Amino acid sequence: MATTPTRLSKQARREQLLDTAVAIVRTQGADGLTLVTLAEEAGVSRPIAYDHFATRPGLLLALYRRLDERHRAAITRALGEAAPSAGEVARVISAAYFACATDMPELSAVSAALKGNPEAEAIQHELTDSYADLMATALLPYSGLAPQALRLWCVGVLGAAEAIAAELNRERVTDGEAVSALTGFLLGGLDARVDR
Repeated sequence: MATTPTRLSKQARREQLLDTAVAIVRTQGADGLTLVTLAEEAGVSRPIAYDHFATRPGLLLALYRRLDERHRAAITRALGEAAPSAGEVARVISAAYFACATDMPELSAVSAALKGNPEAEAIQHELTDSYADLMATALLPYSGLAPQALRLWCVGVLGAAEAIAAELNRERVTDGEAVSALTGFLLGGLDARVDR
Protein backbone atom coordinates (compact mmCIF):
# COMPACT_ATOMS: atom_id res chain seq x y z
CA MET A 1 0.00 0.00 0.00
CA ALA A 2 1.56 3.28 -1.13
CA THR A 3 1.62 6.13 1.33
CA THR A 4 1.06 9.72 0.39
CA PRO A 5 4.38 11.49 0.63
CA THR A 6 4.63 14.24 3.22
CA ARG A 7 5.06 17.64 1.60
CA LEU A 8 8.66 18.71 2.16
CA SER A 9 10.78 21.40 0.60
CA LYS A 10 12.97 20.15 -2.24
CA GLN A 11 16.10 20.32 -0.03
CA ALA A 12 14.38 18.60 2.91
CA ARG A 13 13.10 15.86 0.58
CA ARG A 14 16.62 15.38 -0.84
CA GLU A 15 18.00 15.02 2.70
CA GLN A 16 15.28 12.49 3.54
CA LEU A 17 16.08 10.51 0.40
CA LEU A 18 19.80 10.52 1.18
CA ASP A 19 19.12 9.40 4.77
CA THR A 20 17.05 6.55 3.35
CA ALA A 21 19.82 5.72 0.85
CA VAL A 22 22.34 5.43 3.71
CA ALA A 23 20.00 3.04 5.52
CA ILE A 24 19.57 0.91 2.38
CA VAL A 25 23.33 0.67 1.79
CA ARG A 26 23.89 -0.17 5.47
CA THR A 27 21.40 -3.06 5.41
CA GLN A 28 21.54 -4.28 1.80
CA GLY A 29 24.87 -3.04 0.47
CA ALA A 30 25.34 -0.67 -2.45
CA ASP A 31 23.94 -3.24 -4.88
CA GLY A 32 20.57 -2.94 -3.11
CA LEU A 33 20.38 0.80 -3.75
CA THR A 34 18.43 1.76 -6.86
CA LEU A 35 16.08 4.64 -7.52
CA VAL A 36 13.16 2.21 -7.30
CA THR A 37 14.22 0.76 -3.91
CA LEU A 38 14.93 4.29 -2.69
CA ALA A 39 11.44 5.48 -3.63
CA GLU A 40 9.83 2.42 -2.03
CA GLU A 41 11.81 2.69 1.21
CA ALA A 42 11.29 6.47 1.45
CA GLY A 43 7.55 6.14 0.77
CA VAL A 44 7.61 8.45 -2.25
CA SER A 45 6.72 7.99 -5.88
CA ARG A 46 9.40 6.92 -8.33
CA PRO A 47 9.27 10.25 -10.21
CA ILE A 48 10.29 12.05 -7.00
CA ALA A 49 13.41 9.89 -6.67
CA TYR A 50 14.22 10.34 -10.37
CA ASP A 51 13.63 14.10 -10.12
CA HIS A 52 16.28 14.38 -7.40
CA PHE A 53 18.96 12.07 -8.80
CA ALA A 54 18.00 11.18 -12.42
CA THR A 55 20.11 8.00 -12.50
CA ARG A 56 21.56 5.43 -10.12
CA PRO A 57 25.08 6.80 -10.64
CA GLY A 58 23.68 10.27 -9.88
CA LEU A 59 22.25 8.93 -6.62
CA LEU A 60 25.51 7.17 -5.72
CA LEU A 61 27.53 10.31 -6.46
CA ALA A 62 25.25 12.48 -4.31
CA LEU A 63 25.45 9.93 -1.50
CA TYR A 64 29.25 9.70 -1.80
CA ARG A 65 29.57 13.49 -1.52
CA ARG A 66 27.28 13.60 1.48
CA LEU A 67 29.11 10.84 3.35
CA ASP A 68 32.46 12.46 2.62
CA GLU A 69 31.18 15.84 3.86
CA ARG A 70 30.12 14.19 7.12
CA HIS A 71 33.54 12.55 7.39
CA ARG A 72 35.40 15.84 6.94
CA ALA A 73 33.00 17.68 9.28
CA ALA A 74 33.69 15.13 12.03
CA ILE A 75 37.44 15.60 11.63
CA THR A 76 37.08 19.40 11.58
CA ARG A 77 35.06 19.27 14.83
CA ALA A 78 37.63 16.99 16.44
CA LEU A 79 40.49 19.27 15.38
CA GLY A 80 38.68 22.25 16.90
CA GLU A 81 38.83 20.48 20.27
CA ALA A 82 42.43 19.19 19.98
CA ALA A 83 45.21 20.45 22.21
CA PRO A 84 47.76 22.49 20.22
CA SER A 85 50.57 19.97 19.77
CA ALA A 86 51.79 17.90 16.85
CA GLY A 87 51.13 14.61 18.61
CA GLU A 88 47.61 15.55 19.65
CA VAL A 89 46.65 16.96 16.23
CA ALA A 90 48.01 13.82 14.50
CA ARG A 91 46.22 11.56 17.00
CA VAL A 92 42.93 13.44 16.57
CA ILE A 93 43.14 13.28 12.77
CA SER A 94 43.87 9.54 12.99
CA ALA A 95 41.15 8.76 15.54
CA ALA A 96 38.53 10.77 13.65
CA TYR A 97 39.52 9.18 10.34
CA PHE A 98 39.09 5.64 11.66
CA ALA A 99 35.96 6.46 13.63
CA CYS A 100 34.42 7.61 10.36
CA ALA A 101 35.75 4.58 8.50
CA THR A 102 34.10 2.22 10.99
CA ASP A 103 30.99 4.32 11.70
CA MET A 104 30.33 4.92 7.99
CA PRO A 105 31.10 1.68 6.15
CA GLU A 106 28.67 2.93 3.52
CA LEU A 107 31.35 5.29 2.22
CA SER A 108 33.55 2.37 1.15
CA ALA A 109 30.58 0.49 -0.32
CA VAL A 110 29.44 3.49 -2.35
CA SER A 111 33.01 4.21 -3.48
CA ALA A 112 33.36 0.61 -4.68
CA ALA A 113 30.02 0.82 -6.52
CA LEU A 114 31.26 3.91 -8.35
CA LYS A 115 34.52 2.34 -9.60
CA GLY A 116 34.95 3.02 -13.29
CA ASN A 117 32.59 6.00 -13.30
CA PRO A 118 34.57 8.97 -14.76
CA GLU A 119 32.55 11.54 -12.85
CA ALA A 120 33.13 9.62 -9.61
CA GLU A 121 36.87 9.57 -10.28
CA ALA A 122 36.89 13.35 -10.68
CA ILE A 123 34.89 13.76 -7.47
CA GLN A 124 37.23 11.40 -5.60
CA HIS A 125 40.22 13.48 -6.72
CA GLU A 126 38.46 16.67 -5.62
CA LEU A 127 37.60 15.18 -2.22
CA THR A 128 41.11 13.79 -1.71
CA ASP A 129 42.50 17.24 -2.47
CA SER A 130 40.14 18.83 0.03
CA TYR A 131 40.99 16.25 2.69
CA ALA A 132 44.74 16.59 2.13
CA ASP A 133 44.39 20.38 2.41
CA LEU A 134 42.50 20.00 5.70
CA MET A 135 45.22 17.74 7.13
CA ALA A 136 48.09 19.91 5.86
CA THR A 137 46.54 23.06 7.30
CA ALA A 138 46.14 21.42 10.71
CA LEU A 139 49.70 20.07 10.71
CA LEU A 140 51.51 23.07 9.16
CA PRO A 141 52.29 24.82 12.47
CA TYR A 142 54.22 21.71 13.59
CA SER A 143 56.02 20.87 10.36
CA GLY A 144 59.48 21.56 9.02
CA LEU A 145 58.19 20.96 5.49
CA ALA A 146 57.25 23.63 3.00
CA PRO A 147 53.43 23.83 2.63
CA GLN A 148 53.34 22.07 -0.77
CA ALA A 149 55.65 19.29 0.43
CA LEU A 150 53.52 18.82 3.56
CA ARG A 151 50.37 18.59 1.43
CA LEU A 152 52.01 15.95 -0.74
CA TRP A 153 53.01 14.06 2.41
CA CYS A 154 49.35 14.18 3.52
CA VAL A 155 48.22 12.77 0.15
CA GLY A 156 50.59 9.84 0.67
CA VAL A 157 49.41 9.35 4.24
CA LEU A 158 45.81 9.25 3.00
CA GLY A 159 46.74 6.26 0.82
CA ALA A 160 48.15 4.55 3.91
CA ALA A 161 45.03 5.50 5.88
CA GLU A 162 42.78 3.83 3.28
CA ALA A 163 44.84 0.65 3.44
CA ILE A 164 44.77 0.64 7.25
CA ALA A 165 41.00 1.29 7.22
CA ALA A 166 40.54 -1.76 4.99
CA GLU A 167 42.48 -3.84 7.53
CA LEU A 168 40.38 -2.38 10.34
CA ASN A 169 37.12 -3.14 8.56
CA ARG A 170 38.34 -6.71 7.97
CA GLU A 171 39.06 -6.90 11.73
CA ARG A 172 42.76 -7.61 11.20
CA VAL A 173 43.78 -4.71 13.46
CA THR A 174 42.18 -2.95 16.42
CA ASP A 175 41.09 0.68 16.50
CA GLY A 176 44.02 1.48 18.76
CA GLU A 177 46.52 -0.16 16.41
CA ALA A 178 45.08 1.70 13.42
CA VAL A 179 45.16 5.07 15.20
CA SER A 180 48.71 4.45 16.45
CA ALA A 181 49.97 3.49 12.98
CA LEU A 182 48.40 6.48 11.23
CA THR A 183 49.55 8.87 13.96
CA GLY A 184 53.08 7.53 13.47
CA PHE A 185 52.86 8.09 9.71
CA LEU A 186 51.65 11.65 10.22
CA LEU A 187 54.33 12.51 12.76
CA GLY A 188 57.07 10.79 10.76
CA GLY A 189 56.99 13.36 8.01
CA LEU A 190 56.62 16.53 10.04
CA ASP A 191 60.30 17.02 10.82
CA ALA A 192 61.55 16.27 7.32
CA ARG A 193 63.29 19.06 5.47
CA VAL A 194 62.85 19.73 1.77
CA ASP A 195 66.66 19.99 1.28
CA ARG A 196 67.43 16.50 2.63
